[in-house]
Amino acid sequence: MDDSRLDTLIIGSGISGLTVAHKLMTADPQHRLLVVDKGERAGGAIRSLSEDGYLAEIGPHGFLDNCEESRQILAETGLDKECVRASLKEFVRYVCIGGALKMIPQSPPKIIAAPLISPAAKLRVLGELFKSPLEGEPTVAQWAQYRFGKALLPYVDAVFTGTYAGDFEKLIIDAVMPGVRKLEKEHGSLIKGLIGKLRAAKKSGTPKRGMPAMTSFPNGLTRLVERLSEPLETSNALLLGATVDSFGREGDSWSVVINGKSYLTKNLCLALPVNSCLELIGANLADTVPPRIPEARILSIGFGFTAESSLPPGFGYLAPEQEDRFCLGALFSSNMFPGRAPEGHIFFEALIGGRRHPERLELDDETLVKNSLGDLRKLLDLNGDPVYSRVLRPDGGIPQLESGHLQLLDWREELATRERGLYLHGFGWEGIGLNDMMKSGCRVAEAIIQGNSGDKESPEVKPVYF
Repeated sequence: MDDSRLDTLIIGSGISGLTVAHKLMTADPQHRLLVVDKGERAGGAIRSLSEDGYLAEIGPHGFLDNCEESRQILAETGLDKECVRASLKEFVRYVCIGGALKMIPQSPPKIIAAPLISPAAKLRVLGELFKSPLEGEPTVAQWAQYRFGKALLPYVDAVFTGTYAGDFEKLIIDAVMPGVRKLEKEHGSLIKGLIGKLRAAKKSGTPKRGMPAMTSFPNGLTRLVERLSEPLETSNALLLGATVDSFGREGDSWSVVINGKSYLTKNLCLALPVNSCLELIGANLADTVPPRIPEARILSIGFGFTAESSLPPGFGYLAPEQEDRFCLGALFSSNMFPGRAPEGHIFFEALIGGRRHPERLELDDETLVKNSLGDLRKLLDLNGDPVYSRVLRPDGGIPQLESGHLQLLDWREELATRERGLYLHGFGWEGIGLNDMMKSGCRVAEAIIQGNSGDKESPEVKPVYF
């Protein structure tokens, strides 16, 4: 068989590209495909570090088990028998307000009953029922204040700090929560829309799902990458350390030159972060492409303490900008999953930087550790010095869905319609979570199998979890 003639060539071996490859190989084991990546390892942003008995993540820490596509991938690979889960129902989270940690219940009735905001502010939230949809493309902050009032803004800020490491005064609500925005516009009120959605689900007999669980693996998220890579490595369909020299049209196919070798493929999938994808398109296919989108870079610091110190029960905490703290928050890793710390020790990971404070990433490791501990000791029961500390710096940033993102998606759709067999999907297009990547990867694989550009997905209403 001529290994230079392919059915599908996938550029990018992060979870986006690996998902497309997995679904194609599952549907048709004879599908001729090749996954290439410029890096020396597969996995993209996913990277687990095991050191001195501690297990940290340099990137995402897990994914919720409320996505059908993700659950299906786990079942198809046998990873459903390996994974570890931490239920949101059992593990609370906190928001730092007024210099103290406030516990956030995860169910709407308990949130309403909790003393998080004043009774008057709670009445203002109900006023959302009488607010017409906000016109234009408001930021998350503008939209939240208009619909629910000013008192909720610190909590909304914390949500998007935890998700995007972003600035909710720049993130666009139509881009980060398109399903919520659609519901608001259709019903004239988000609360009315959610009530209508619940009634429709009850009428149709749709089973009610409980609270989701955060999912990982005993040796970290790297296991997901390893398992998805295994069949590619066995069939010599994974090429790392690869440079894409050029690509372009050749009749009904795509001609791609990689490390000086030419490949002819029916389908070309760019499973890359948005900016990397735009750079590749601009260099090979289009004279003009949309401008680069902003990115937020963060680092984490893993801290290990003996049992003389303790962590509050739960997943961790987040700090809105108004608190003026050095850390964006912290993940209580040894609370979440077993095996994250040696016996008799605790382990947590502080988050630094983000869209608002990129300058902090330039600090040296000693200063970062000192400043973080000074901040954390005011909130957590930490005694003595850490027995372990490690500054962890991810390679890339988190795409920010700010002004212009909707126009970027329109441009991608027009390009896919015009350039048959070209698929753009990856970190930052539909979202930034692992579930987003696996969901869109399944959709791209189905489009390749069906031989079309793929149907435009109807935005879903995603629950908000701290």
